[in-house]
Amino acid sequence: MDIMYKSTRSDSEKVTASEAILKGLAEDGGLFVPDSIPALSVPLSKLSEMDYQETAYEVMKLFFSDFTEDELKACIRGAYDSKFDTDEIVPVVEKDGVYYLELFHGKTIAFKDMALSILPFLMTTAAKKNGVKNEIVILTATSGDTGKAALAGFADVEGTSIVVFYPKDGVSPIQKRQMVTQKGANTHVIGITGNFDDAQTGVKNMFHSKELADRMAQKGYQFSSANSINIGRLVPQIVYYVYAYGRLLKQGAVAEGETVQVVVPTGNFGNILAAYYAKNMGLPIETLFCASNENKVLFDFFQTGKYDRKREFILTSSPSMDILISSNLERLIYRIAGEDADKTRALMDALSESGEYGITDEMREKLDCFRGGFASEEQTFETIRRVHDATGYVLDPHTAVAASVYYGQAAATGKKTLIASTASPYKFTRSVMEAMDKKYSGMDDFALVDELNRLSGVKIPEAIEEIRTAPVLHNQVCETEEMQAAVEQIFGL
Repeated sequence: MDIMYKSTRSDSEKVTASEAILKGLAEDGGLFVPDSIPALSVPLSKLSEMDYQETAYEVMKLFFSDFTEDELKACIRGAYDSKFDTDEIVPVVEKDGVYYLELFHGKTIAFKDMALSILPFLMTTAAKKNGVKNEIVILTATSGDTGKAALAGFADVEGTSIVVFYPKDGVSPIQKRQMVTQKGANTHVIGITGNFDDAQTGVKNMFHSKELADRMAQKGYQFSSANSINIGRLVPQIVYYVYAYGRLLKQGAVAEGETVQVVVPTGNFGNILAAYYAKNMGLPIETLFCASNENKVLFDFFQTGKYDRKREFILTSSPSMDILISSNLERLIYRIAGEDADKTRALMDALSESGEYGITDEMREKLDCFRGGFASEEQTFETIRRVHDATGYVLDPHTAVAASVYYGQAAATGKKTLIASTASPYKFTRSVMEAMDKKYSGMDDFALVDELNRLSGVKIPEAIEEIRTAPVLHNQVCETEEMQAAVEQIFGL
């Protein structure tokens, strides 16, 4: 059965997967969702025999049903190859009785590589399928990781350009250096004086502007998105949860059909939503623990049923989670609202206009598989020390937030637990090393890299080595209200 896509905010005409990937965001401002969530078409027992590429095809063919087998397999081959530093693509590593799903073995050493390695292939294939002649302009806001992963994926890809906005004071030194040294004639990186929510709002406003779209079209351009609002980002993230269950089966860690729980460090809600979709496809996931840092808007939502972004924005050691507007939550809201587009739109309008909304008791009952948890900065640093002292394994701050929630809540259930390990500790060396010992606080960032290598015994990733001496190629900074003007200047509008 062909899966079609519809907006969370209207019952307008449905589009194909390739059309949804190209558009990124629905014209009414809603997010594209599948008209049904397909069931896994392979038995669980077979998952243990499949490699990552085979698993990716079995999952993606169900959602991207207008792609031919040859088209989809070519996208998968192009994405999941030697750019990953392990043949497994995403190893599942057991430490201290918990299983870490290592999602950071790609080109930019963060989980965003898992989807952004394939998105350029999906996007260019979709453009050919739909007879698109315009150059596709990828317009993206980043809290640190999406930006570099998208830049690396789209750099010098024919028929595309990419513009990334990031909060200039809201990313780690390594994250920033990865972006501002990015090569590629079609790449543009701009810091803003606000936070990630400001960047994300500015990007959404440009997507919503018909006047801007018309002027872009006159010049031969059209916008699309590499943020997790794009269904071409979300579906590839489902794959690694399915693959992980196959690894647990192969390792003998679980019996076929045995339920597990997952703990996911969460900011924009895409990663944990992918796990929820995997559960709805039939993967035996019992509970999803949504782990937040001190910007605990999602924790409060799961506790109270009220989403309230009207609070202090806190810069933490886990910047990819420093988010107060979790865009992908809209897809979950749509589902628990009984796929009622009017109700979803009203809630999103309330969030935009008043900064908050509340869901009904009936909707809350449909969240019974979710648990909210959060970790303070002190708890995050303590968990980095605790896990390293016990096992020699080094966590990045985002994964440490999830591990803290595991030890504080999830461990008590006794169930096998999978923690989404979303970034290499090398991406956040300063925070990691200062968590280990305050004596590291005065050291240079790259001296800290070498010290982490000595401490962990883990090889320094190529992604870090290549930026040690790379020249800065992008130094533009603008105010939030100047974002559109910056885009207009780039494309000569």
